[in-house]
Amino acid sequence: MGLRYNGRLYFFSYLAMNPDLVKLHPYPFEKLAELKAGCTPPEHLPHIALSIGEPKAPTPGFITEAVIEHLHGLSHYPTTMGTIELRLAIEEWLNNRFQLSGYIQATRHILPVNGTREALFSFAQAVIDSNQEKPLVLMPNPFYQIYEGAAILAGAEPYFLNCEAENNFIPDFEAVSPDIWDRCQLLYLCSPGNPTGAVIDQATLTLLIELANIHDFIIASDECYSEIYVNEDQPPVGLLEAAVRSGYEDFSHCVVFHSLSKRSNAPGLRSGFVAGDAKVIKDFLRYRTYHGCAMPPATQSASIVAWQDEEHVIFNRKLYREKFDTVLAILSHKMNISLPEAGFYLWAETPISDTEFARRLFDEQNVTVLPGSFLARDTDNGNPGENRIRMALVAPIEECINAAHRILELIENL
Repeated sequence: MGLRYNGRLYFFSYLAMNPDLVKLHPYPFEKLAELKAGCTPPEHLPHIALSIGEPKAPTPGFITEAVIEHLHGLSHYPTTMGTIELRLAIEEWLNNRFQLSGYIQATRHILPVNGTREALFSFAQAVIDSNQEKPLVLMPNPFYQIYEGAAILAGAEPYFLNCEAENNFIPDFEAVSPDIWDRCQLLYLCSPGNPTGAVIDQATLTLLIELANIHDFIIASDECYSEIYVNEDQPPVGLLEAAVRSGYEDFSHCVVFHSLSKRSNAPGLRSGFVAGDAKVIKDFLRYRTYHGCAMPPATQSASIVAWQDEEHVIFNRKLYREKFDTVLAILSHKMNISLPEAGFYLWAETPISDTEFARRLFDEQNVTVLPGSFLARDTDNGNPGENRIRMALVAPIEECINAAHRILELIENL
């Protein structure tokens, strides 16, 4: 294009952007909106959304009140590393939950973040060395799409590890070749898994920690579903807990991400933390200091009281167990569907293609679920999300029961 100024013609092009932006896939919910376009669901049936993993239960009142009570702190800039009171509260919670007393230190191993989504994305930008030849970021497939976008915009190539039913929806890490591990700079884990609810056991975590130290890559373990589990006597093992049990008491190459969004029904609080390898945390803090992402003071105060209370979390798990029991009782004799170890998703097989099932379920029953293929990528071994749907049991139990009956009716009418 051209522009004439003071008698001269100047030519210019459109503003240059990061060329890797075009590599980003549409988000699953963009695909879902396109899939539902043109549908006319029955008006007499109220819409029920089982598609988005956003808790619908009220945020506990004491957390909300803590935000309101500390709004006077808005007159001060918060520090990127957060208050020592918040980091000590997180330290205490980690000690109690994962038996890390004597190993985890608030001043060296913990960094508050504005929710795990922001931190999981920015972490790759901080740790990937794109100057190395063909760096890889390994991740489960299906997966939380932030992992893929983070890898691409950090200048690395995503490498997908299929999660199949034959291996209890855990990637077959032993099948990964040494040359792939050599190229790996970052391994994203999600345990308990989204969408499968699968939990990685101690032995597998030990193997991965050993591989990370041999091949010099960082494990970023997304544990935001760790506090929603079925058996009160068997909470999911965490990466840092596994590291200590395996003799890696300095958490070498290990970093975990935790959030209050699912644990405390507080997705709008945007509060979580990163913890682990002290050197990695120190470098990530430097990155975040430039990034400008300090947690607001009122959020920090509310986060302290949230991490210090377990009663509301126990009650939350009880509600999810009730939802699982009732929904599975309705659907299990008509669908290949089972109780997950943890999380609040059902990862169910569909009698027809997942996209057609999801579209018809919305069009005929006004229930929205997420096609499994939208959460995964095609590989040489297929798309592990095909012919599955993700159902988030986050709505009130009455809505979950209603949705289950509508799903059952659709299946019987196929």
